[in-house]
Amino acid sequence: MWRTRLGVSAKALLVAALAAAAASVVGPPASSEDITPPIGQKGVYYVADFGAKGDGVTDDTAAFQKALDAAAKDGGGIVFVPTGEFLIKGHLNVPMHVTLEGMLRSPGTLGSFKGSKLLAVEGRGSEKGEPFIFLNSAATVKGLIIYYPEQDRKKPVPYPWCIAGAEYDCSVIDVMMVNPWNGINFGMRGNGRHMIRNVYGQPLNIGIFVDHCFDVGRIQNVHFWPFWEGELMKYTQENSTAFKFVRTDWQYVDNCFCICYKVGFQFSNGASGPGNAVISNSGADGCPTAVLVEKVQPHAGVSFVNCQFMGVAVVTETNTGPVKLANCGFWGGKGPYLDLKGLGTVTVTGCHFNKHPGDDPVIRADCRRLNVSGCDFMDDGKTQVELGPHVYGATIVGNNLRGGAKVVNNTKEGKVEIGLNSE
Repeated sequence: MWRTRLGVSAKALLVAALAAAAASVVGPPASSEDITPPIGQKGVYYVADFGAKGDGVTDDTAAFQKALDAAAKDGGGIVFVPTGEFLIKGHLNVPMHVTLEGMLRSPGTLGSFKGSKLLAVEGRGSEKGEPFIFLNSAATVKGLIIYYPEQDRKKPVPYPWCIAGAEYDCSVIDVMMVNPWNGINFGMRGNGRHMIRNVYGQPLNIGIFVDHCFDVGRIQNVHFWPFWEGELMKYTQENSTAFKFVRTDWQYVDNCFCICYKVGFQFSNGASGPGNAVISNSGADGCPTAVLVEKVQPHAGVSFVNCQFMGVAVVTETNTGPVKLANCGFWGGKGPYLDLKGLGTVTVTGCHFNKHPGDDPVIRADCRRLNVSGCDFMDDGKTQVELGPHVYGATIVGNNLRGGAKVVNNTKEGKVEIGLNSE
């Protein structure tokens, strides 16, 4: 009996002692004054606290820049933009480790541009000048609507770039660019590891431009279409480019779409050379030239996977790198759906071609090498492939050539394998 009582007493004493020890360590609940942000990180800065009005009339440029600079001085932070129309007569510079963030999480469409809206007016009539928003390294713009109220709905006029970034780790997320002349520029100078995600809009000249990118860049969930002014659809179809890439080492582009641009996806050479990219689950609708490859890197090139194109793909004579199309669809274009030149190899696998107009071949190839396999040529009576004199090697194997095989071989000394195709 004594041992039992002693055991119970000892256990009770032990529990009490542990509770007292825990209380001495944890202490009473902390007050708000006791909670401090991490060293060098003050947290959130509100543009209204720096004088921004958001009435669409007052110039809020200085207030925004003061808030951005204050965040940078404290080591970084979020500069928050509430609902309102903020007239920015100048331009904004987002410092390192600072995020300029508004309310937008899901881009609106016709007439519903509500939320954190910036009105851009500087530089009308010229592409030259400072970008409306410039991002330094590790800077972000997020959740904003950007609108150019003085842009002409009938005959668009140039403006400087809407958003531009340099150096590394810049991000553009959840942004609606309603009607910029040029959209996003990550090609002003050396950069890398940029992130562009959930961006909508109707850029009127160039949508996204990438150059001098020496480390992996990512572009996801972009949608460019003529929602702001339908009458400008003819203009963009005759003059504009949605996505343009020059030097970029490892560019990943996923879930991106454009409609009614002269060129959907363009790859060119520049001062730093050409680039390489993987484009997946993307498309160009109503674009006369859905894909334009002028030059890509000879060791990596460009790959399109699970893409849809209402337009044609053109590879020019200046290209020396590989171009790959896998599980893609083509329809509605004019001329050959694939018009291929240059010294690079073009590989077409598991693609389908439908509603091909006119008498041109579906694929006109005068590139160095061509591989076509597992494809479905869906229109009876069309010439499926025409090989030009510069083709050195070609394989056309395992395809559905509906209406019978019509392959024209104009090679001079090329080695061509055609077989195992069905009707």
